[in-house]
Amino acid sequence: MPLLQMKEIFTPLKLFGIKVFKCKEGYTYVKFWNKPRKKILS
Repeated sequence: MPLLQMKEIFTPLKLFGIKVFKCKEGYTYVKFWNKPRKKILS
């Protein structure tokens, strides 16, 4: 599995423990609290 480089995107949802990430390939991922990241279907 290739190593993905991700940047965290600031959203107000971060205050509730929901983080949004954007990877170098253009995919968007979401992370809820301490669970693993999941790709958002586009």
